[in-house]
Amino acid sequence: MAEVIYMPKLSDTMTEGVVAEWHKKVGDKVSNGELLAEIETDKATMEFESFYDGVLLHIGVEKTKAAPVNAILAIVGEAGEDISNLLAGASAPVVEDVKTETPAPAPVAAPIVNTTAPSVAKTSPAPVVATDGSRVLASPLAKKLAEEKGIDINMVSGTGDAGRVVKRDIDHYTPYVPGASKVVSTQVSGVESFVDEPVSQMRKVIARRLAESKFTAPHFYLTIDVDMDNAIASRKVLNAQDGVKVSFNDMVIKAVAMSLRKHPAINSSWLGDVIRRNHHVHIGVAVAVDEGLLVPVVRFADSKGFTQIGNEVREFAQKAKDKKLQPSDWEGNTFTISNLGMFGIDSFTAIVNPPDSCILAVGGISQVPVVKNGQVVPGNVMKLTLSCDHRVVDGASGAAFLQTLKGYLENPVTMLT
Repeated sequence: MAEVIYMPKLSDTMTEGVVAEWHKKVGDKVSNGELLAEIETDKATMEFESFYDGVLLHIGVEKTKAAPVNAILAIVGEAGEDISNLLAGASAPVVEDVKTETPAPAPVAAPIVNTTAPSVAKTSPAPVVATDGSRVLASPLAKKLAEEKGIDINMVSGTGDAGRVVKRDIDHYTPYVPGASKVVSTQVSGVESFVDEPVSQMRKVIARRLAESKFTAPHFYLTIDVDMDNAIASRKVLNAQDGVKVSFNDMVIKAVAMSLRKHPAINSSWLGDVIRRNHHVHIGVAVAVDEGLLVPVVRFADSKGFTQIGNEVREFAQKAKDKKLQPSDWEGNTFTISNLGMFGIDSFTAIVNPPDSCILAVGGISQVPVVKNGQVVPGNVMKLTLSCDHRVVDGASGAAFLQTLKGYLENPVTMLT
């Protein structure tokens, strides 16, 4: 009687498998425990053994093709057997991109993984050796591995059907010594451990909002280098005054706010049926907290000076740390800035923070060789990367905004007028 072999569920996240290689073709004899195919999952490529004896009558998934879990992978039976009824009952067709829910698993052959996870060494049980001179039942793969490792397969206890020796038995084999309490194992010993932490509501919101942004808004990225020599000198002069403490982040926020005034397309939001052009400039400033990320808003940032912006950002950071931010503190942003420069990051890309159409990723200031007046001299360069929602902002608009922003940062005095 013909037996159906289904596409197995070889990992907890697997919804489909790709046949990387068939080791049998239609018409070939197949034995229980014999290597049938190699299946690529979302985690690894795994060797797949048959647990039926017979002839391979049908291949349901061709090499390099994908099929959902529980699709017909193959049919094994007697030569010439009619399998039309089995094929007519197939419910899961072969597809290239599977997005259906995984049905309940059907009986399948046991998979054999190419790589073995570290495990605690255990003494192998005393092997059952045939006394009538018959050969020990073993899969071809197990025999091959035993030969490569110099293991006498007659001394290995099989855990497969009918005591067949399979790959896992070779992988976990340790020499059996009668009366010995311990054995020396060549396996890597260790203890697997983990902690499952409940997902906080903040992390759930971050995950939902940014996933929606990343997978619904077509992102593109623009990066520009900014010469920060003048900004460094200007900041030094400003901070020399009593009671003044200006950071580079404060200067970036002010420069961004003034640039948005000149490029309203960047200060916009996608609302589905309309694009909202915001006349006010509210800058969201990403602040890291233990549970994730908060984005308090500096309102009307274009009308505020460096010191006022700095005081607000520091106040927001403290409130975020103390978990005292209110919804009114983080609502209403029209543009967002994420600055990882203080963490030693030279450059990165950020995900657009809805409802904004853009977010600016700010890297650190690096001392690098630059060319000035035809001479290579030491310079201080900061990389800025603008992530844009292409539904609202085009490349030319984003580039023009960055050029204006670069101009302000390279000539900070223009922000004081």
